[in-house]
Amino acid sequence: MLDLSKGKLLECLSWQEDRCDVLSWRFPDGDHGIKNGADLIVQEFQVAQFVYLGECGDMFGPGNHKLTTDNIPILTRLQSWKYDSGAPFKSDLYFLSTQLFKGNKWNSQNPIMMWDDNLEIVRFRAMGFYDFRITDPSLFMKRVSGSNENLYLDQFSNLMCAQIVSVFNDALVISNIPMVDVVIRSKELGEALLPLINPVLIAKYGIEISSFTVENVSIPPALREVIDRNIRTGIEASLNDYVKYQIIEHPKSNQNSVKGLSTEVAIGLSIAQKVMKLMGVEKFRSDFKFSLFDKK
Repeated sequence: MLDLSKGKLLECLSWQEDRCDVLSWRFPDGDHGIKNGADLIVQEFQVAQFVYLGECGDMFGPGNHKLTTDNIPILTRLQSWKYDSGAPFKSDLYFLSTQLFKGNKWNSQNPIMMWDDNLEIVRFRAMGFYDFRITDPSLFMKRVSGSNENLYLDQFSNLMCAQIVSVFNDALVISNIPMVDVVIRSKELGEALLPLINPVLIAKYGIEISSFTVENVSIPPALREVIDRNIRTGIEASLNDYVKYQIIEHPKSNQNSVKGLSTEVAIGLSIAQKVMKLMGVEKFRSDFKFSLFDKK
């Protein structure tokens, strides 16, 4: 401590962000000590986290702070100071950004496997985007950024992609979503799974996802044919149920009326099949509700 007091002491600590893709930044102290009573300036959408010998110390939010033994009790305890000590101290200081980072891409580099009650084991790939922010800086440093000098957004994406895919897969398993819903309602899937994904990411990594989207689900052609066939079967069953319903509701209808109704249904089904061939099943996806989403 005597050697520390002889050298240059840091009297003002702050981080002026010069780029928008930095998640954490280590203050370059040059191995100098911090003056007791130094000013710590934390900007909006920042937090300052002290780390001493690998253990997280005191954390400060936005504002101007005087660093004395009164407001750094954890560092005081870790370094075994006496209160009211005017001696300088040594500690690593990290600034973390708490802004919302938008439009981050995730994708399953390897096929995701899941069980479907109708199709049994299926394999598929998925990709999408998510927005996130750091909500627990201490946990984020322990589990993600570590002791890196700086952590940039592209590094974070590489580190977290596999974890996010794993959490996404676990959420699918827990929710037991049929594969047909995963494929044809992928746009709604992210929002439906977010309540399952977020608690895990908050607890494990200290990040909160505000938006999670599934932009594309890629499945083998053979599986696509099975799903499309199931959709067509569902449409035919719905039309058949409609015919039965009309017959029950109108028991006095004569045979010609029933034949007329059947003809209308047949024509409707024929037109639907032609449109499906021309435009693909996607055109009909928004017209049908599937079991899991209806339970929300």
